[in-house]
Amino acid sequence: MHIRTAVAVLTIGVLEGLTLSPAPAAAGSSPSVAQLAWMAGCFEMRSGSRLVEEHRMGVRAGSMLGMGRTTNSKELVEYELTLIAEKAGKITFEARPSGQPVAVFTATTVGPDSVVFAAPEHDYPQIVGYRRSGSDSVVAWISGISGGKSRRIEFPYARTACAEISG
Repeated sequence: MHIRTAVAVLTIGVLEGLTLSPAPAAAGSSPSVAQLAWMAGCFEMRSGSRLVEEHRMGVRAGSMLGMGRTTNSKELVEYELTLIAEKAGKITFEARPSGQPVAVFTATTVGPDSVVFAAPEHDYPQIVGYRRSGSDSVVAWISGISGGKSRRIEFPYARTACAEISG
């Protein structure tokens, strides 16, 4: 790891209040995707004509499959497909954003109301996090170093009814 990258990773860890070591687990056990069941469902954030949605399926076979999209009054702005899964005793967050290569983040902290994923080698973001806020909202965030500067973007989502498919 280059010194500049190491400094960036350390800075991100300090900014996020975490270490980039695996999440502590009970003796003899690994973190489980089942601990993240609170992330399942449909969430949205509205700002003017901009709508950001995240929909995530419930836990099944150690995985949660999700999708998100950002639209405005005229068009689809961007979309993303995600997979949270247990792999080799760790929890990973695989993101497939529109027009970009796949990025894989590994959980560094898994708690009853939050999870933080890190990929120090990724361009931006290097951190993806989710924190439950009451029974009807979740705050998601991305952060890291971009253009030599620390940057954090938050997405305060409200739980919403999942739309049914219409013909």
